[in-house]
Amino acid sequence: MREDAKTPERHARRMAAKQKIMQARIDNAQKEQGVLLVLTGPGKGKSSSGFGMVARALGHGMKVGVVQFIKGAFSTGEQAFFKNLPNVDYHVMGQGYTWDTQDREKDVKAATEAWAIVAKMLADDSYDMILLDELNIALRYEYLDLDSVLDDLQARPSKQHVIVTGRNAPQQLIDLADTVTEMKVVKHAFKDQGIKAQKGLEL
Repeated sequence: MREDAKTPERHARRMAAKQKIMQARIDNAQKEQGVLLVLTGPGKGKSSSGFGMVARALGHGMKVGVVQFIKGAFSTGEQAFFKNLPNVDYHVMGQGYTWDTQDREKDVKAATEAWAIVAKMLADDSYDMILLDELNIALRYEYLDLDSVLDDLQARPSKQHVIVTGRNAPQQLIDLADTVTEMKVVKHAFKDQGIKAQKGLEL
């Protein structure tokens, strides 16, 4: 007779087998180094995920740098919450969405000034984690030199974590990254149903 998949005994056997696999992976993963994470794709949640990791790092007493490249024309919940916390060095450097500014020269200047701040953080091993929010947008529109950005990321201290967000991450950055997550749209309240962005969600 076939055993019921929901029986406690079968579940216990499956979990024991899974535990063995996971423990082997943990035992084999002994390398300790800074991780470069890229959060990209058209779906919602890239910045939210990045700031979630910032909160996690702060919970461990880590020092965090945050540089926002695009969202500078309006206040965000992240800025209101994180900006004045201890151990957070927070910079809002963008001029707003590119379709609002309509001024490439101004956007290039803002991105260049932002990267000057980032470069100092990347050279400073007192920063445990750096979040580069919407950097991919600045790279897509070539507001920054991609090769220079990649060089600075590679030259950072060995234990420093960097999170890069924004849709359309360039392939060279994806190749360099240790972890890449692509957010996928299934349904979107603003685009599909005309529901406006609201505090706490900021769609």
